Amino acid sequence: MEQTKSVGIWIRVSTDDQAKGESPEHHEKRARLYAESKGWNVVTVYHLEALSGKTVMGYGETKRMLEDIRSGNITGLIFSKLARLARNTKELLEFSEIFKNENADLISLQEAIDTSSPAGRLFYTMIAAMAQWEREEIASRVSASIPIRAKLNKSLGGIAPLGYKWENKKMVIDEKNAPLRILIYELFLKYRRKKVVAKILNEQGYRSRTNKEFTDTTIRQLLRDPSAKGERRVNYSKRVPSRNTFILKPESEWSLHPCPALVSEDVWNECNRILDESLIKNKKPGPRPKHLLAGFVHCADCDKKMYVFHASKYSNYRCSGCKNRIAANDIEEIFHDQLKTFLLTETSVSEYLETIDTQLQGKEKLLLSVSQERETISKKIDHFIEMRMNNELSKEIFADKYKPLEDRLRQIDSSIPELQADIDFMKIQHRSSDVVLSDARDLYTQWGTLSLDDKRNIVETITERITVGREDIHIKLSYVPTYNKQEKAPSHPSQNGVKKQHAQQSI
Repeated sequence: MEQTKSVGIWIRVSTDDQAKGESPEHHEKRARLYAESKGWNVVTVYHLEALSGKTVMGYGETKRMLEDIRSGNITGLIFSKLARLARNTKELLEFSEIFKNENADLISLQEAIDTSSPAGRLFYTMIAAMAQWEREEIASRVSASIPIRAKLNKSLGGIAPLGYKWENKKMVIDEKNAPLRILIYELFLKYRRKKVVAKILNEQGYRSRTNKEFTDTTIRQLLRDPSAKGERRVNYSKRVPSRNTFILKPESEWSLHPCPALVSEDVWNECNRILDESLIKNKKPGPRPKHLLAGFVHCADCDKKMYVFHASKYSNYRCSGCKNRIAANDIEEIFHDQLKTFLLTETSVSEYLETIDTQLQGKEKLLLSVSQERETISKKIDHFIEMRMNNELSKEIFADKYKPLEDRLRQIDSSIPELQADIDFMKIQHRSSDVVLSDARDLYTQWGTLSLDDKRNIVETITERITVGREDIHIKLSYVPTYNKQEKAPSHPSQNGVKKQHAQQSI
């Protein structure tokens, strides 16, 4: 049985909102009703009333919320709109990155964003794109100056290579570390192994300038660096953030400048020739691609995940507990077949979305009507109060007119959050269904042309669980959320049971 999702409610109401009758209690009730419609458990409320939204990271409630996210006390945060969470774009990006890294969800009711839904997860993509754009803008301005400074032989920052130091903005030999750099070349010519050289240096007590032991990677980098033969290479590499590594730029972009040499060119060339030969001999094949349904296949008998432990022509998803297994090709073919029943026809998609849209419009009209009634009643109450203060109404007549209006206003203030919660849920439901269903119409026919990465992304979006039993397989898809309040949205089957048929087990 799946554990109920625990969420928190973020309350930060501006003065303007409170003037419009949107009290902290109003926003809290609206959020609680949305959580109730999703079947979530509200475990805490973060109160930031009357606090500025210019920057919120330093507030005690913010720190408490982030601690709850990191500890797993809550796995989602509900708030009325993005501006209530953070007005500062930088902080909004920080919140998004923290929540994504902790596998937690952001739920903004005003913008109909629920990152626990397939469409809502696009929010993280958009936020990440904004952050990436901002980083690239800064990086582009910095990188634009690098080629010019490189050609002028000016420092681009960073420390000088081992055996050298910066002095008066020029790279000169460091008498303290130069002998160690020379020793590395001598040892490599003798033993021809990077690991052996690193081991010898570490055993003799040598350490890098960061006081760490030498590794074969460090030795390779030092041997490859042409500064040792008197050639300082600048603007020759760039960082790849996605892989956290550096790659070489085209040689046309390099800048080469003379510097004092530590070893002869012949010694440097011989060491690099040995490195090239060992690279060819020890070249390893690329990483094996992941299996399509890894992480989603569960054993019906012991509820453990099933994985492909040994890749071969007849690879099997196998349970490590009871040895239940099924051929990888068979389960992937069955999943493909189930896309037929998952996908709706164009007509049924239109009808489905139209029904939700009609219900949503009805709720929005009702909310508008009730809100207008509230405004009218508020004006009447203010009018009667003014008349009473001017002694234009007796105490008895005032009470007779005021009491029904007060009761109705209380009813409206109670019903508005409920209507808003219904609308919030239906908007997110409509958006999630629209995005996933509309984009997936041709998925079945296009499946064979998609790359493994594209297929894997689709599996992660639409699949909750695949349960493999002795006789049947149950595939649970998750593209349409369930609306469990009084007025339910139209439903569509999201779980299918199929017999194994051609998928034979071998125990």
